[in-house]
Amino acid sequence: MATARELFETLLTPVGEPERVLKQYEALSLVFTDPVNTYLRGNRRRGFTSVDRWGTTILFPEDAPGAMPHITPENKVCPDITRWQDYVHVPDLEKNCADGWETCLESAAKVDRREKLLTAFMGTGIFEQCHFLMGFEDTLTNLYEHPDEMHRLIDVITDYRITQAKLLIDHLHPDALLSHDDWGAKESLFMKPEMWRAFFKEPYRKFYGYIRSRGVVAIHHADSFLAPIVEDMVEIGIQAWQGVLPENDIPSLQERLGGRLILMGGIGAAIDRQNAGEAEIRAYVRRALAENCPGGHYIPCITYGVPGAVFPQVDPAIDAEIDAYNSVVHLPRFPISRAVPRRTAAVAAAPEAVAETASAAPVLQQLSAALRKGQKKKVLQLCQEALDSGIAAEDILSGGLVDGMTRLGEDFSASRVFVPEMLVAARCMNAATELLKPLFTRTEGPAGRVCLGSVRGDMHDIGKNLVKIMMEGSGLEVVDLGVDVAPETFLHAARDQHCGIIACSALLTTTMPEMRHVVELVRNSDLSGRVRVMVGGAPITQAFCDEIGADAYTPDAAKAASAACSLLHE
Repeated sequence: MATARELFETLLTPVGEPERVLKQYEALSLVFTDPVNTYLRGNRRRGFTSVDRWGTTILFPEDAPGAMPHITPENKVCPDITRWQDYVHVPDLEKNCADGWETCLESAAKVDRREKLLTAFMGTGIFEQCHFLMGFEDTLTNLYEHPDEMHRLIDVITDYRITQAKLLIDHLHPDALLSHDDWGAKESLFMKPEMWRAFFKEPYRKFYGYIRSRGVVAIHHADSFLAPIVEDMVEIGIQAWQGVLPENDIPSLQERLGGRLILMGGIGAAIDRQNAGEAEIRAYVRRALAENCPGGHYIPCITYGVPGAVFPQVDPAIDAEIDAYNSVVHLPRFPISRAVPRRTAAVAAAPEAVAETASAAPVLQQLSAALRKGQKKKVLQLCQEALDSGIAAEDILSGGLVDGMTRLGEDFSASRVFVPEMLVAARCMNAATELLKPLFTRTEGPAGRVCLGSVRGDMHDIGKNLVKIMMEGSGLEVVDLGVDVAPETFLHAARDQHCGIIACSALLTTTMPEMRHVVELVRNSDLSGRVRVMVGGAPITQAFCDEIGADAYTPDAAKAASAACSLLHE
């Protein structure tokens, strides 16, 4: 019988046909205790806040799968990309990690390398390191606004990453290296494929090219939607993609790739819950196996970047179902398809431009278009032209600015534009509304008011911030409560700030029950019938929304803004 290592190595060749399906990380023995990881990440402890070697504040909640950066205007390492060299100080790995390998090597020597691939670990990839230094929003907008500075910073980070890989390979002599970098969200890339190629493809070709040149297997973790760039991943030397979310349409990827890339994943975080029973988990895994195993070059795996689910009952149920699958079926030969790959919504071609309404003033049409293109100077110029021509500030807001954000939101929902375009347009929107605010004559206030936050125990704010941008672009006033918001805080804010909607965000399955508490508090308070509760985030579904009795769920930020407007006007 072949060992787990032999099965994995069989999958590395396009025509490889292993005799059974591997179980998650079964073939990999990961090393976390080497001097490099100890130096860079050794002060991270569950339940504590720390500061890493670059100066980034790191949070590690008790019930989170891993640590995360916590960037604020006050603690941002690089507040000005044009002066990044003044702020960014690259850790000296060669000076600080040359010694102390003995204990790590003793532990590595105990790994039976006939059974498993000794696997070095590298967290915080090139893109992630950028937003650890300056925040997610600044990173993406700087790709547009300061491309030369971003290229130079990315080159420095790439060289640092290669130095890290060199130290690991020179001392540990691993069989494989697992490197982390998330390039997308659940259903879309963080940026246009062309932008990823312009800024990150060549640095990663250099990084993975070095790893491959040393005879080490290159494994990339990204629990993201990366279907639009999967061929690029093969081209730059990635041999296995760990963390493949189900939303990538794994069977379609298998058709496109023809065995050129191992796909590890397909078992999302939605099943990693405290109340998930064995029968539910096994049924979920059974569906994933039936859908993905026949296409070949697939390893069913929780999409987390390290072994182990959060809740103890999950992994045994996953492995038991894989054992059951292996007991009755074998992988068929993978047919390399010549068919045109299925097109997903996320890579669909943009439709022809929607015709502008004939009744709209030409200057407002131009304003809407300039906002969608992120042309800040032109937006401000057109706002002034509209004012000079006698158009009321309220009409400029609704007929030009809100129209532009609404159209952009539709494109975002259809994955024709991405997060950077949304952020740049939001900055244009903010600048224009500051110009118009003194001229507003209406007394009834904004179109509605929403209090928004990530629920208690959840420190993630990227999705929440996008919802805020889209809601404000739709004319709503948003009271941003931040992250780790207790149910009682939502309730008090809605009452004190006269909000018509409470909007709750969550990324961790462990924090989803907090949404139920928010709904129950509202239902049993004087706000019942007056305040609606919206829920959203990667693990949230319409079924969960219905189960807890929330008023609305939407899958993305643009739809959240539209739903909020509809709820407030019912």
